[in-house]
Amino acid sequence: MQRLFMQASVLAIGAIVVFPLLSLISLSLSGDSTTDVWSHLASTVLPDYIKTSVLLMLGVASGTLLLGVSTAYIVSQYQFPGKRFWTWALLLPLAMPTYIIAYAYTGLLDIAGPVQELIRSHFGLSFGEYWFPEIRSLAGAVVVFSLVLYPYVYLLVRSALLSQSPNLASTARLFGYTRWQRFSRVTVPLARPAIVAGVSLALMESLADFGAVSYFGVNTFTTGIYRTWNGLNSAAGAAQLSLALLSFIAVLVLLEQYSRRKARYELKNQQPRTDQKRLTGLKLALAIIVLTTPVLFGFAIPVSQLLVWAVQHMDPLGWSSYIGLVLNTVSVAAITAVIATTLALVMLYAQRIHKTRINSALKTIVGLGYAVPGIVIAVGTLIPLALFDNALDTVLRNWFGISSGLLLSGTLVALILAYLVRFLTVSINSLEPGFGHIPQTLDMASRTLGDRPLGVLKRVHFPLLKPSLISALLIVFVETMKELPATLILRPFNFNTLAVRAYELASDERLPEAAMASLTIVLVGLIPVIFLTRLMAKDKTG
Repeated sequence: MQRLFMQASVLAIGAIVVFPLLSLISLSLSGDSTTDVWSHLASTVLPDYIKTSVLLMLGVASGTLLLGVSTAYIVSQYQFPGKRFWTWALLLPLAMPTYIIAYAYTGLLDIAGPVQELIRSHFGLSFGEYWFPEIRSLAGAVVVFSLVLYPYVYLLVRSALLSQSPNLASTARLFGYTRWQRFSRVTVPLARPAIVAGVSLALMESLADFGAVSYFGVNTFTTGIYRTWNGLNSAAGAAQLSLALLSFIAVLVLLEQYSRRKARYELKNQQPRTDQKRLTGLKLALAIIVLTTPVLFGFAIPVSQLLVWAVQHMDPLGWSSYIGLVLNTVSVAAITAVIATTLALVMLYAQRIHKTRINSALKTIVGLGYAVPGIVIAVGTLIPLALFDNALDTVLRNWFGISSGLLLSGTLVALILAYLVRFLTVSINSLEPGFGHIPQTLDMASRTLGDRPLGVLKRVHFPLLKPSLISALLIVFVETMKELPATLILRPFNFNTLAVRAYELASDERLPEAAMASLTIVLVGLIPVIFLTRLMAKDKTG
């Protein structure tokens, strides 16, 4: 009976993720007006969305590739003073959501910002008499995304480089290869799966972004979906654009999975590297410049700007509003983290005690949730819940003369459901290694002593999984706090979070007032960075 209950639970969890996607497909194909909406979108804005999205992907791929590979190569192949510091400092930009770094650099580089004011006052120029790059542009979005997302490439490539056997480099040296030839003909080809995987993750994040591209006025699929939903009041058009965006994401997911297919052919180095060359003089200076640049511009400068704004515009009378935002954000993030971790625990344990193709397939489907942009999940979640609320309200009005109102679509239920669809895979990925370290013999011993499946989970697995459970809770908590587009669409009336409030203030050009909320999100975002740093310190080979 318990096994049957857990199997039914796994099916229900899989339905949570699949149902929003099925609702998008159903809505985009139903109704007579959908063809007209799609024809209008295809003839007006769709070509611009495709063009801009492709250019954004090409720019972000180039930027993250340059920053990620160069920094990973330096810290993995050379010895130099301060190497341990740079190894973890290069992860700091991960704590910066793209929309927050966009706000910080807009305040710094815009017309009224301190940089242009300094230029005008120092050279005696007026606005229009000098050229200055426009931060609110596609190029500005590419730079911002590259600075925030390059750690995905850095982490994976660093791990791949440290895992390569030094015997390969020694063999190449015997054949007369120079250091550059060893890098281009040996190191890079072996690290290609990690490079492709890291760049693919960065591209998925850039395609899923709404806050930064919306603030910069860059027309991508996410901004188009939001405008179609709110501006044109067309749920069908938003669903069709969502499916078009999902096709881009699907290509990237398949590309990333294909790249990992070759990872098993790499040679794993189990010993610390002893062939690292020590940098001195000019080479050391150049290496420090390369390592400093992404950390300085991706974390130090924007955080400094946020701190200055927060100090300058600290309003004691606004503390009650700020505390309310913090409580809203923390409460919904904590609820989501607990539910997501519980569901992941049930799914992984059910797969452990009853390995079937259905369970494996459902885990794979659930794992795709993180690749779906938040704005797509929001549209796919709200549509069926709104239909349910309207149908129930109609029945109650006709039969009993009462109105049920918005039971699901206008409450935190819809918001938490969307969070679960997007972040459930984060909990699964955090717990899965913990389950892998528990030998099956412990399960067998517990069952021999008379424990039923749920008893084994409670008495054996739960105590051993505590570190993994804590990490899953923390990471989902932080990711939920940072989520903007799903929160913006699904939040109940008069319910704001730190991310939404920062977006609203920035949209009204009140950037200094958005600093406190933005800085809070960044500080909380440091939690997974610290966690990754500790993992890297324990893993001597990467």
